[in-house]
Amino acid sequence: MAETFPVKPKLKPTSGKTTLTPESKYWRSFKTPKDIESKSLVYPINSISFNPIAPHDIAAAHSATVSIISGKTLDHKHTISDFRDTAASVSHRLDGKLLAASDLTGTVHVFTKTRDHLRRLKGHTAAARLVRYPRFTDKLHLFSGGDDSVVKYWDVSTEKCLINFLGHKDYVRCGDASPVQDELFISGSYDHKIKVWDVRGSQSVSVMELNHEKPVESAIYLPSGGLIATSGGNFVKIWDLIGGGKLLYSMESHNKTVTSLCLGQIKNNDNPHRILSVSLDGYLKVFDYAKFKITHTTRFPEPLLSVGFSPDCSTRVIGTSKGTLYIGRRKNKDESEDINDRVVWKGVIDNDEPRKEVLRPSYYRYFHRGQNVKPSQGDFLIKRAKKVKLAEHDKLLKKFRHKEAFVVCLNNKNPGNIVAVMEELVARKKLKKCVMNLDKDELVLLLGFLQKYAMMPRYAGFLTKMANWVLELRAEDIRGSDEMRNQIRNMKRDVEEEIRVQQALLEVQGVISPILKIAAKR
Repeated sequence: MAETFPVKPKLKPTSGKTTLTPESKYWRSFKTPKDIESKSLVYPINSISFNPIAPHDIAAAHSATVSIISGKTLDHKHTISDFRDTAASVSHRLDGKLLAASDLTGTVHVFTKTRDHLRRLKGHTAAARLVRYPRFTDKLHLFSGGDDSVVKYWDVSTEKCLINFLGHKDYVRCGDASPVQDELFISGSYDHKIKVWDVRGSQSVSVMELNHEKPVESAIYLPSGGLIATSGGNFVKIWDLIGGGKLLYSMESHNKTVTSLCLGQIKNNDNPHRILSVSLDGYLKVFDYAKFKITHTTRFPEPLLSVGFSPDCSTRVIGTSKGTLYIGRRKNKDESEDINDRVVWKGVIDNDEPRKEVLRPSYYRYFHRGQNVKPSQGDFLIKRAKKVKLAEHDKLLKKFRHKEAFVVCLNNKNPGNIVAVMEELVARKKLKKCVMNLDKDELVLLLGFLQKYAMMPRYAGFLTKMANWVLELRAEDIRGSDEMRNQIRNMKRDVEEEIRVQQALLEVQGVISPILKIAAKR
């Protein structure tokens, strides 16, 4: 007897899933642990900072509060609420012992690890949107920027502003300190400019100016200290400071404003550093600036405002405009021991587990092993052919009971299977006979199916022809039934509506086509 295969709907064009690269698998491995509930801080999360010292606690600025989250357990440790207005920016000192935060009153606050209020630095006449500590060796100074267009360099110990850097003509919203030199830092403003400042000079003017061409939302130094990345609008740009401020690359991958940038890192990689960008379009993009290409994309359900990545490459944090904190923790595979990596000597594993006796073909028990025993390298493995599971309509088709298979499929109401059975009956030249032999109730069922799916683009090509056949073959039966006449009337109405839509689309195409041709010539 010939082998029977189940009837399957034809495959339709799909978007197609691409194979994940090792880097995509790495970034997808950052997931929220099951025992940690998703954190909601209610208000927009304006800034995120990781403590440089293990266990790398997380500071998140939201409303008039800075929340501290344990980098080890991801639990909420404590809250700093000594602010009169919204906390806009937060930054840890390089030794992790001090935390600076700015608020919309224009004050920069300095706190100790025990949440004690150490300093209040007052000098901005408008909201202070930026505060950063130096990242190299300096522990005594910090710089801030605000909506008064001024960048200030502070001596924390004396609470005095040492230098007022002037030059921006709009709100200063972002900046970063050089990773290789304490005296250099950058600031970005809504005047589209990024300025490089050097505190060693007596003048308060920038040593370099770059034009991002959009209001600058975020600016960071890259690890070498000679490159910076800036974001504004839906662009992320890479600049070469050593080369005189040359624009190396401009990336336009987001659909809305890119709100924050940070540095990410991949362990055990020749080129480990990546730029992580988040946007109001809800996407996180990972950018390999050595190859100038995006290596990974993740979609979130809310607009994203801030992003942070832990120094030990184990935690990624994203803050949203609705106050949700997405914390992704990557399992450290180095800590999980694999039995295949242990040292085996004379049949004994080094963790003092008892040695299991190896079965040999000469033993009686070798031939009475269970079905779950895995074959060894020298065994011959004989696999049984898997039994094909047939649906009810496939079983009936196998027995050449065509009408019954057709009716069973109609009753199941799966359009893909119904069309597949119809196509099989066309191939067997039995569809016309099946339609002729349908009784009144079965014909009503068929007409209901045609009315519902005949105008669906996926099936229209086949079902419109099928509808014409049914009308020709069963015209007399349809005239004698009010229910079937109503179904035909509804089907006619749907066809007229589809024709009207197609005509409208053709009119739109006629208007747009000349415009596209003119644009192509330019």
